[in-house]
Amino acid sequence: MIWARHLKLFTKVGAAALALGALATSGNAQNIYQGKFTLPFETHWGGATLPAGDYTFTMSSAMSDYRLIIRGQVNAIIMATSTDDRAVADHAQLNLVNIADVETVQTFDAPELGRTFIYSTPAQKHAGRKEAHQKTVPQTAPATQASENRTSIAVYAAGR
Repeated sequence: MIWARHLKLFTKVGAAALALGALATSGNAQNIYQGKFTLPFETHWGGATLPAGDYTFTMSSAMSDYRLIIRGQVNAIIMATSTDDRAVADHAQLNLVNIADVETVQTFDAPELGRTFIYSTPAQKHAGRKEAHQKTVPQTAPATQASENRTSIAVYAAGR
């Protein structure tokens, strides 16, 4: 009977110790990816608006929902809507698109992680039928006109 009480007490103390240990280690999650970048102009990224300036970022877990914690003039938490591991760039960079004269982050290439993170962007408004007929592309223009409103910003990653 005494052994049964001691076993019960030992089980409760052991379970409590395991729970506290799990909480302590989850609070000290290791950053799997971090780095810095400089925005030359105001930029929209997810639901945040970041003014021009220097920023740092961290990502704490590969198993998470790919949440970036951005710190700088404005602090923000940015979540990717999806990821792609097929077409990863050879260097880390933010890929922006100009939508209605607003620079917006569309993707973040993270070759160290083997992923491209994709972010939601507002729908681009198309020109009306009348305006579309008035604009013509010169014959000497390159085949991809969409690239004119895209910008890439270098990211200096500290790695995994």
